[in-house]
Amino acid sequence: MSDSEETTTTGTPTAETTTTESLQHALVGQLMAIIGAPDDEDVARAADDIVQALDVRLREAQTAAA
Repeated sequence: MSDSEETTTTGTPTAETTTTESLQHALVGQLMAIIGAPDDEDVARAADDIVQALDVRLREAQTAAA
């Protein structure tokens, strides 16, 4: 899968199905949701899922570049 492909259309993005840019945009959206609902554990979990997926994606890109 190239970094320009986007295949996730529903649910929480994962590193395998979403581009790095899409994960970054999703993270910004989740951070805004946290600001709006700081005590909502589901919002925090969703943000954590995105952070984890983005971390995997960035590590893969770093490994590929090495």
